[in-house]
Amino acid sequence: MRNLILSATLALVAVPAFADQTEGLIVAFDRQAHTIILADHSIWQLPADMAIPDNLGQGDRIFIDFVSDGDNGVKTINTIERLAVAVPLGAETGS
Repeated sequence: MRNLILSATLALVAVPAFADQTEGLIVAFDRQAHTIILADHSIWQLPADMAIPDNLGQGDRIFIDFVSDGDNGVKTINTIERLAVAVPLGAETGS
């Protein structure tokens, strides 16, 4: 009975970490500060050693896989993947 109560208590005390995903349009990217700001005004501080797609920049659509720390925000960013590249102003895109 003690083990059951102890297990239940530990389960309530443990802070869960949740895997999550988001995608968005980059409005600003500071490669030196490792910071991305998306169109929804969310700010993503990237780990300094994270592999970032080459030439990632404003207007690109990205997918972010991360681990959430509940109400404490983002715990770890696992990956960033470019979904679409921004079309330069004045470029012929066709239809």
